Amino acid sequence: MSSAPDEAFSKLEAAPILDACTRIRLGRQLQALYSQVLDEGLDMRLTALLQQLDQDDPAPESV
Repeated sequence: MSSAPDEAFSKLEAAPILDACTRIRLGRQLQALYSQVLDEGLDMRLTALLQQLDQDDPAPESV
């Protein structure tokens, strides 16, 4: 019986691979699609929540 991580890994191995031109074109299209969203400011409540999470969770130790 295989475990879930093993199954996920085997699915990744079978995933199609995009060539460099396709990745660049896809990246540009996604940037164009989401550029307006990236320029929007965060809601003050969300900003406060993210700051609280940063304070509550110490940075991971480097190995």
